[in-house]
Amino acid sequence: MPSNSTGQILAIVLASLLVIALGALLSMYFGRRAKNSDDWLAAPESLPLGVVVITQFATAVGGGVLIAHVGIAYSAGWSVFAYEGCVLLGFLGLALIARWLRQQRFTTIPDIIGRLFGASRPVTAMASIAALIVPFGWLATQFVAFAKLFGELTGISSTVLILTVTAGSLIFVLPGGLTSVVWTDFVFGIFKIVMSLVVAGYALHLAGGWSGMTARVPDGLWRPGGLTAVGGEQIGLWVAAIVPGTLTNQLYFQRVFATRKVSDARRGLVLSGVTILVGGLYAGCIGLAVRAMKPDLANPEEAAGWLITRLPAVLLVVYGAFLVATIISTTGAALQSVVANVIRDLYQNVLERRTGDRTTVTLSRVVTVLVAALAAGLAIAFPSALDWLVASYAYSAAALAAPVFVGYLLRTRCALRPAAALGSMLAGVVGCGAAQLAGTTVPYAVYGIAASVLVLLALTVPGAGRRRADAPEHTGPAPNLPSPTGS
Repeated sequence: MPSNSTGQILAIVLASLLVIALGALLSMYFGRRAKNSDDWLAAPESLPLGVVVITQFATAVGGGVLIAHVGIAYSAGWSVFAYEGCVLLGFLGLALIARWLRQQRFTTIPDIIGRLFGASRPVTAMASIAALIVPFGWLATQFVAFAKLFGELTGISSTVLILTVTAGSLIFVLPGGLTSVVWTDFVFGIFKIVMSLVVAGYALHLAGGWSGMTARVPDGLWRPGGLTAVGGEQIGLWVAAIVPGTLTNQLYFQRVFATRKVSDARRGLVLSGVTILVGGLYAGCIGLAVRAMKPDLANPEEAAGWLITRLPAVLLVVYGAFLVATIISTTGAALQSVVANVIRDLYQNVLERRTGDRTTVTLSRVVTVLVAALAAGLAIAFPSALDWLVASYAYSAAALAAPVFVGYLLRTRCALRPAAALGSMLAGVVGCGAAQLAGTTVPYAVYGIAASVLVLLALTVPGAGRRRADAPEHTGPAPNLPSPTGS
């Protein structure tokens, strides 16, 4: 049981419910902007630059930053910025193709592969599964992170907490899909940035200020050299794992697809990458401050939970609201992304089912509830055994990185065919699995990506590229592909 008083626990619960209620009101208000199924699934050409930047931050900074990244800072100091730098590299990589992505008016990652390689149901099915597995993994792990953090704060059972955060996520998504998610994320993202800086500053205050903290923490952690304190091998592993995972994360692509102006696509990603460093500052300050005050924690990932018990009553309540905003904004985005894949790619493209606009929105909402229920069930059943979800990053990147990025580079030089995309994705999965079974030191995603690239090149026919892969925005999609406007 937590050491907080009953009054504090009640205040935390009420503040959390207030945040969820606020999210519900914002979601319903902004959800009115969703006029049709396209607005629900993709929010096409609707987001101004500022919203894109903040909502990318709100999506990326979730339970992992609250727990795992603080643990990195506790054990390796400013090396947490090396981790965040890998995310930044991923954003910069996406920025290289962002303008083209926005011009083509895509909705999901399978849309990209279909445009590059040609329409094919097997390719769409394979790409859809690879694209949805990461946001689904995020969804379940965020539920677990919420239960662990709030369990320490309140003593409430993990099952109740997981069901609560599931309900909150549904409230964010159901009214308007991506349209309501991005605008509520924008509001909550601003709150998260402010609270990150406030909590980080207070943690340093508890540790005796900057001078007090540096006097009790090894120099190698807080000096500039602390950026590499975790060691070159570990940083290399992060680069190999995190950069490809970021480059193929559909949650980030969707905000690019929805920018109001084509010119905002690249700028939005660059600025979003910079805001991710705020998460590093939060994690770094808290990790180092707790290291100064409690240097003997058995598990570095307990640092955030230990700090919670030292916060004053008022800040503790606000921090509880911050946790709710942080995790629910991420889960809402992940949930909507999974549903977009299921409806747009699997249901409409693979199964070739076409329904009216209103029916599509209704079906999307039903699938949203079912996906959330499945993720909640897994989180309850396996609250500390979700390593397989981490593997989803590797397999998703191994399947998607080569078709998207190598395909983009070859689009005007070679005749890309569906067989090349399918072979490349299958090779990525097989290569990933073989390397995982072999217990390689280098992340198995690297082997999967390498196998995917080799097979893609082997199956690609030199010659004139497809003009449709660079069709101007007004020309519409390739033949046999669903219209991005749903017509």
